[in-house]
Amino acid sequence: MDLPDFNKKTQRLKKENQNFFRRLINRPPKNLDEIFHSTHDEVFENTDCLSCANCCKTTSPIFYQRDIERASKALKLKPGAFIEKYLRVDEEQDFVLQQAPCPFLNTDNYCSIYNERPNACREYPHTNRKKMYQILDLTFKNTLVCPAVLKITEEIRKKLEV
Repeated sequence: MDLPDFNKKTQRLKKENQNFFRRLINRPPKNLDEIFHSTHDEVFENTDCLSCANCCKTTSPIFYQRDIERASKALKLKPGAFIEKYLRVDEEQDFVLQQAPCPFLNTDNYCSIYNERPNACREYPHTNRKKMYQILDLTFKNTLVCPAVLKITEEIRKKLEV
């Protein structure tokens, strides 16, 4: 994955995609979930997340208590020590990583705590969720991070001819 080219493309399409998502928010089609889910499946048939890992390099998941407990256990740390070493509280009072890239991202783009990773990482990029209309703002933001989400958005725009 050529991330500099991806970043240029996202900036070029940012306003267009922002307007598209704004229209979707205002008038979501009845079958929005179905459109997203089928397009998600199509795009991810040809997507290798390990060739990119931009999400892990640039953003932080929210860590809920169960995520902290699972990850700290895997690292043989007490939850308090895990929080002190890896997390901070953001402006929305959520636990997030102190730094990017993720400290658990290996040089080969594999996650060192993959089986114990936070739920937000498990579900990323959230394009196969139910009630997609509730997270369209987040989906727009993810077009700026995830090449697959950008591709899903492009394909949905074609399908809806918007």
